[in-house]
Amino acid sequence: MFVDIQHLSYQYNRATELAIKDFSLQMNKGEIVSILGVSGSGKSTILRLIAGLEVPKTGSITLDGKKVLDEKQFVQPEKRGVGMVFQDYALFPHMTVEANIKFGLKKRSKKAKQERVEEMLSLVNLSNLKKRYPYELSGGQQQRVALARALAPAPALLLFDEPFSNLDTYLQIKIREELREILKKTNTTSIFVTHDQEDAKALADQIIYIEGGKVILKGKPEEVFPYQKEPVTAEKKPELVTIP
Repeated sequence: MFVDIQHLSYQYNRATELAIKDFSLQMNKGEIVSILGVSGSGKSTILRLIAGLEVPKTGSITLDGKKVLDEKQFVQPEKRGVGMVFQDYALFPHMTVEANIKFGLKKRSKKAKQERVEEMLSLVNLSNLKKRYPYELSGGQQQRVALARALAPAPALLLFDEPFSNLDTYLQIKIREELREILKKTNTTSIFVTHDQEDAKALADQIIYIEGGKVILKGKPEEVFPYQKEPVTAEKKPELVTIP
């Protein structure tokens, strides 16, 4: 099992109850999973726990055969081999588009770094803007730079937090289709969190629906949304086997 997450629980300081309740997930190499749920359901918190940006109360995480979290150890985020695209971009404002993408490319020759940067720029349609700074870009363009920067080092596991939320509809559809193709071609294991069921259906091999920090439903897209035509909400969920 490439990703093995067991019984994660998490509670915010001064909170009276758990924000994440007994979350478990197993993934094969190259699989794409979408964690779907309404705002405040705990989606982004799960990503932060996997990335090592938060410390859970209980649980364990194994990535590519390496234990990065259990009751005895905590591997720092930079040593987990995990890439992440944040909803708020988190670009370096003093770096150009090109330099932002190149930042995570360690242990490569100068030529190899530049080739990878050019490949990523082409992917996100920003080749003509590579010398610009983040403040000179639109929100959608900044999001595409963030996508390119996360993909460039080809990490073992990629985490995406609402990656298409600031893109217009046409570009959203185009990039998610291209992104799935690239992830599959490179066999990159990925987890997306989203409230958009169309993103989940288009990208994921497996969808996990959470509510109040607890897994309620899980399955393939066609199982979670066999005939679903209305958005999933806390009040109206698709019919599927309830997870105990």
